[in-house]
Amino acid sequence: MRMTVIGTGYVGAAHAACMADIGHQVLGVDSDTKRIASLSAGRSPVREAGLDELLARNLASGRLRFSTSLAEAASFARTHIMCVGTPRRPDSDFADLRYVDMVVDGLARHLRPGSLVVGRSTVPVGTAARIGRHLAAVTRGAEVAWNPEFLRQGSAVEDTMRPERIVVGVTSAHAETVLRAVYAPMLRTGVPFFSTDPATAELVKVAANSFLATKISFINAMAEVCDAAGADVAVLARAVGADSRIGATYLEPGLGFGGSSFPRDFRAFAARAEELGAGEAVAFLHEVDRINTRQRRRTVALARRLAGGSFAGRRIAVLGASFKPGSDDVRDSPALAVAAAVRQQGATVRVHDPRALDNARAALPDLEYAHDVTTACENADLVLHLTPWPEYRAIEPVALAAVVRTPLLLEARNSLDARRWRAAGWSLHALGRPIGGTSW
Repeated sequence: MRMTVIGTGYVGAAHAACMADIGHQVLGVDSDTKRIASLSAGRSPVREAGLDELLARNLASGRLRFSTSLAEAASFARTHIMCVGTPRRPDSDFADLRYVDMVVDGLARHLRPGSLVVGRSTVPVGTAARIGRHLAAVTRGAEVAWNPEFLRQGSAVEDTMRPERIVVGVTSAHAETVLRAVYAPMLRTGVPFFSTDPATAELVKVAANSFLATKISFINAMAEVCDAAGADVAVLARAVGADSRIGATYLEPGLGFGGSSFPRDFRAFAARAEELGAGEAVAFLHEVDRINTRQRRRTVALARRLAGGSFAGRRIAVLGASFKPGSDDVRDSPALAVAAAVRQQGATVRVHDPRALDNARAALPDLEYAHDVTTACENADLVLHLTPWPEYRAIEPVALAAVVRTPLLLEARNSLDARRWRAAGWSLHALGRPIGGTSW
């Protein structure tokens, strides 16, 4: 099957490479000439294990190529997958749809009859209907469908090739048939396929993100209660998560969520619900957001107490800069937000991250950076573990204790082996966990 993928950022690049890998003929299109040149050379816009190899393999096979021309896209195929970014508007929480609209307007003048424009971007409910009305007015026989992506950053290839579900919002049997053909290899493995109307498909993505954000903030709210009660939030989370009605995923206490899409998407959802007159129904999302932000402030406050009540003259080591392990993305990173706040309050801060140092340095050049953990921790008065990279679980705490000034660790992600660190002479502290507790 021939298709185009329009928008070749992280999601689009991964989608184009994966669609080619399962046998489709794919043309990736973007207005960014530098990005197109990089992709044509087999280099993805974001680092993810295996993605460059996937691009190179399918470029070599001839099933994948890239272009900057929407006219070429329209002549190449009748199925067009839009993977265009929808950033937050600078003046509000609403999604900025200018890039989606630019693609639709640019493509519309070239579309052939029978074309299907498939949106994968996260958009306010009602966007597909609006685009559909526009295309109906300016084209012959073109229609719109919506196929939201459910990709975790750092796992886009895995999530595309082995999705947990496929959701399509369509207005005709033809559109559903096309999308079943697009994902035929996945459907043959038994992946659940949900065919619904476009509005429901649009809502599925933002509803899922909002629910996950609520789970994360709920357990971090419980951490505050545990601090007040002298209880252990990590044990509480495991016990609550053992309930099959609740589940343990995303019920992990710590520093909270961040990234370029997760917070943006559920804030835009709340703004759109307000616009539709349903704002009261999702008013709780504002508290979810506040709890998440407060967790960063609480982490800084605990670090300050551990530093003796002031950061002035203190050397702080920070383990982690990316917003999550497996990614070099530092946008709205809780780890960098904490590091910046500690630096602003007078500490010398040295940061290590296995992958995100270049992006972190570009975002916050006033911090110090180290390419290895030992250098980051030299003469540190306090070590902050802020991103749960697997590399940090492999640290030898005895060796690290020999280079710090004080073997004092704030464990903000609850992923290290606390008993192992304590046995090496470290003092461990975490939000929602009692000092000297027997459960960790």
